[in-house]
Amino acid sequence: MNDRAPAPGGLALVQALVNTLDIESGADALDTPEGLARFGLAAGGAEGARELRESLRAVCLAHAGHPAHREVTPLGDLLAHAPLRVALDPAGGTAHLVPAVGTPAPLDFRVAAAIAEALVEGTWPRLKACEAPTCHWAYYDRSPAGRGRWCSMSVCGARAKMRRYRAK
Repeated sequence: MNDRAPAPGGLALVQALVNTLDIESGADALDTPEGLARFGLAAGGAEGARELRESLRAVCLAHAGHPAHREVTPLGDLLAHAPLRVALDPAGGTAHLVPAVGTPAPLDFRVAAAIAEALVEGTWPRLKACEAPTCHWAYYDRSPAGRGRWCSMSVCGARAKMRRYRAK
């Protein structure tokens, strides 16, 4: 649905996870072995990933000023046990947050690291979810004012504008 560029850095992982469910069609990429493998998950990890996905979606909706789509486990509760550490690049002097466990880290640890890094960079509030109730697709709002409302102006934005026009 989204015709926007992917979110920067680790937020691309968060965006990809939220967008594993197409609400309009009901297709869930976490129902497939390929979809699970994309996030390093085994078949038994799908339920936890779905819970994490919907909590992330609720936060993305809040970033856009919309109410939660349904009752979810608070994201902070899901990520509370995810230990992070600072990884330093000795050659370049750059630092970034990584899961404190060995590779491959569990999905929730990688999501926590991505969110923490995005908080430091100031990009976290720009990961939003589309206002359309049949969509709620995650997108990264690159607008100067940070007031984007839809994942795609050509689809969800156009539909909303057409509904407002017809209502008049």
